[in-house]
Amino acid sequence: MQALLDVILPVFVVIGFGYLAVWRKWFPEAGVDGLMRFTQHFAIPAMLFIAIARLDLGQSFDWRLLFSFYTGSLTGFLLGLFGAHYVFGRDWEDAVAIGFCCLFSNSVLLGLPLTEQAYGPDALEANYAIIALHSPFCYGIGISAMEIIRARGQAGPVVIRRVLKAMFSNALILGIALGFAVNLAGITLPGPLNDGLDLMVRAALPAALFGLGGVLVSYRPEGDLRIVFYICAVALLIHPAITKGLSLATSLPPEPARSAIITAAMPPGINAYIFASMYGRARRVAATTVLIGTAISLLTAWFWLGVLP
Repeated sequence: MQALLDVILPVFVVIGFGYLAVWRKWFPEAGVDGLMRFTQHFAIPAMLFIAIARLDLGQSFDWRLLFSFYTGSLTGFLLGLFGAHYVFGRDWEDAVAIGFCCLFSNSVLLGLPLTEQAYGPDALEANYAIIALHSPFCYGIGISAMEIIRARGQAGPVVIRRVLKAMFSNALILGIALGFAVNLAGITLPGPLNDGLDLMVRAALPAALFGLGGVLVSYRPEGDLRIVFYICAVALLIHPAITKGLSLATSLPPEPARSAIITAAMPPGINAYIFASMYGRARRVAATTVLIGTAISLLTAWFWLGVLP
């Protein structure tokens, strides 16, 4: 109970304020669009840029951490893809969008604040190591699968160009790539620029959580709820269970293991809906999954925090 009160509720209170403000018309929906554009295209990319630029790459990128998390993530994608097609009878393009919902955990908007609330800011290095590869890995898998299915016999170079164009027009990936460039080149940012980015970073998570609540107002529980609950089971239970099992099997230290399991236990985020909208596929399923998965994660996150040391 204490974990629920001290760790999970503060994060969901901010989301709840955003939901209430938009639902009661105290904050305009157009304002939410602007707020989310600010967080998704500027504040969060700046946060990822700063985090990656300052990471000790040799210490943070433990292969056991990445193997544990991304094996679970890829397994989730395959379960979503084949489950949607063979169990629920969706066509392959819909199945890719549904697989992406199982693949993309809400690692930034929920994973970071929950880990920080539970274990403090010093516990976030492993989170940032996961996040550094998260968007490139997930969008790489999702876009490649969708473009291969849509290509239907087109030449390989055409598909590769489409994948690279879609990935490198994503602000999160650009922020991560620039962070790696600065880190590897050993560049020290000028003081005013560094301080200005820090100011923007401080606004990123609170603004994004408030905006997430506002965005959820426009989502409605529609579509095939059987698929929605199937996605939630894969994302909220199977992915973290695989991550936990592999972290134990590879003797991953407890601190990064906690970050990996908490991140794996996060529901599909707005990126799942963005991906579905990019291709016009399974949008109702994605929107409903974001809404219901976020609500259910209030309880499942409590469970996973309870089983972690």
